[in-house]
Amino acid sequence: MLTYAIKKQTTPKFLALNAFYFFFFLGIYTLVDSFNMSYSQMALSYGPFLPILNIGLNLIMAVLSMGMIGLTSAQFDFSGKESKGSNLSFASVLFGILTYGCTPCVISFFAAIGISFSVAVLPFAGLPYKFISLAFIIIGFVWILWSVHRTTCKLPPTQVKK
Repeated sequence: MLTYAIKKQTTPKFLALNAFYFFFFLGIYTLVDSFNMSYSQMALSYGPFLPILNIGLNLIMAVLSMGMIGLTSAQFDFSGKESKGSNLSFASVLFGILTYGCTPCVISFFAAIGISFSVAVLPFAGLPYKFISLAFIIIGFVWILWSVHRTTCKLPPTQVKK
């Protein structure tokens, strides 16, 4: 089933959807980065390697997130059921917003829902948290690959001529 799902990604419909999802997730991950620190400010504070690494991680995370949604959509077309692993890309976005976001915003958000604590300054412009988000996405991607691989098509039984 996995080979059919991957082959389906080359159809015009899926190419267009995958392009949309790629740019959507790349925009979200870049926006989340900018909530913490702009790339130019990051380069001044930590050197040029850190913004390049962040942009590279954004590209990897966007490709994996796009792949998760594309494979899940193909699985749904074949079997009529969707994998739960695609939700991990959205969990990583939520995790990113809560960790990369400006510290006063995150503190006020948690205080509004009854959680109050002291937030430590994020090292290297939140890079360790980006690696945690990447881990969520990789786990989700592997889960979807496994789920699509073991999915079976529900074909109607054929009638044998007597």
